[in-house]
Amino acid sequence: MKVLSGDIGGTKTSLAVIETDGRSVEVSALETFSSREFTRFDDIVTRFLDQHGHDCEQAAFGVAGPVRAGRATTTNLPWRLDAEQLAAAFGLRRVWLLNDLEANAWGITALPPEDFRVLQAGRETARGNAAVIAAGTGLGEAGLYWDGERHRPFASEGGHSDFAPATELEIELLRYLRERHGHVSWERVVSGTGLVNIHAFLSDYRASPTPSWLAEEMRSGDAAAAISHAARRQDCPLCAEAMELFVHLYGVEAGNHALKLMATGGVFLGGGIAPRILDQLEQPAFLEAFCAKGRMEALMRDMPVRVILNERTALYGPALFAAIAV
Repeated sequence: MKVLSGDIGGTKTSLAVIETDGRSVEVSALETFSSREFTRFDDIVTRFLDQHGHDCEQAAFGVAGPVRAGRATTTNLPWRLDAEQLAAAFGLRRVWLLNDLEANAWGITALPPEDFRVLQAGRETARGNAAVIAAGTGLGEAGLYWDGERHRPFASEGGHSDFAPATELEIELLRYLRERHGHVSWERVVSGTGLVNIHAFLSDYRASPTPSWLAEEMRSGDAAAAISHAARRQDCPLCAEAMELFVHLYGVEAGNHALKLMATGGVFLGGGIAPRILDQLEQPAFLEAFCAKGRMEALMRDMPVRVILNERTALYGPALFAAIAV
């Protein structure tokens, strides 16, 4: 079957026409749009169809935000989506909306081994529930329940649960963010915005002003990317410290998520950030933070941990879901 599939994110939105049998995928048209250039998701669909057309009867879209009763409001965009309205507007027999991390979890099933980077091999006979966590514009989390024969993805909004500091420095970070945001979620520290928050906190805490060249890079482009690049180039000690704390906290929350789901079948890191910082994730700090769960450390070391390298995973997922749901 052919599916109009979409990955709707706070920074970019990708649409594709995908042919699938529920196991494999073949893309016949694909385009990515800057989400913030559009006031409504419908306008992106119209633009895509004007350029590519389609002969699909079904569509499925992964949305960065909670989905309830076929409706969703994107977390980092002012968009409201309604599956029935979208079906009527574009002449589709059926439209499904999925949480974007649930879509990511569905997409994993279509990926070959070379689309993953192994951070921790885990137990050779690992089986059971699995977890997906993805830092990007926000922080997404989802699970895959193992029913004895296959994984069944489900959504979560765990990225918005309370940030839990464990050191004096992290407690000060919590105080800093609480003054500015009130509720401080894990997304406030483990995301692109989170890295910027950590850098701003450290600049204030260390009384170390941002160099003018870095401030200009942050203003003129992606602020988180500017911090990451400066850390990698070793041009800015404060940026390096911010990245170290970010990677540590990413490991902590990935471990929290995995422990809550009993993810003995594996943990997958998705999103746009992980593939770009593989060198930092492959350093001991990430896995040390992931595994540091006291009496559960041995359990954590048995869990395979992989980074998803294929940026189309969350685009494949809705199509695979639709093929099974139809």
